[in-house]
Amino acid sequence: MGVSILQPYPVKENLTGTQTIDILINRVLNLGGTQTGHFVVDCDSYVCLQPVVGGSQGQPGPPRTLNVLHNSDYPVTTFSLLEVPLPGMNPNQQQSSGQSQPSYKTVPLVSDSLFDLLVPKLQPIYTPKKIKIESKGPRFELGDFVVKLGSVLMSQSFKGILVEIEYRPCVVADSCWELLMEFVQGILGHHAYTSIPRTLQVC
Repeated sequence: MGVSILQPYPVKENLTGTQTIDILINRVLNLGGTQTGHFVVDCDSYVCLQPVVGGSQGQPGPPRTLNVLHNSDYPVTTFSLLEVPLPGMNPNQQQSSGQSQPSYKTVPLVSDSLFDLLVPKLQPIYTPKKIKIESKGPRFELGDFVVKLGSVLMSQSFKGILVEIEYRPCVVADSCWELLMEFVQGILGHHAYTSIPRTLQVC
């Protein structure tokens, strides 16, 4: 696993999602990419039924959300993201103050697939959402890069396109960011986001 970047790609009004994916596929193939199969990433979300106390007045804060993800590239691994409200943060504080800081702290967890057997036992506390989100599509390799073109589906309804690009030889973002951005711009053009993500700036 190297350094990866995930970006949305807009669908023009006169094109469908499939047509837009075909355009991106042709760009990757013209650059010398080779298709190496398909990928699927799915996400199931669970919401905590027990309210979290937030704020200095002891008022109920926003609920906690547990997102459980699976990636076909890592078939025996389960990825989880737990969104925890920040201590003392009022859910309306972010909007009233105009600050861009998130009111949640995201706690990542990587485990083996046995975690999926544990999740149903949490249902007295966490209840599953009825909406399932998937991103799936073709996977390409181009030298040291891996490109994934994903169609995002929410309950089988098309919602958009996500492009994941990975540079495999490096695991430190600062060491290869300029090279990665140059490659991303070659595929996504002016739609590429060149600014460093907030999560990497914090680190």
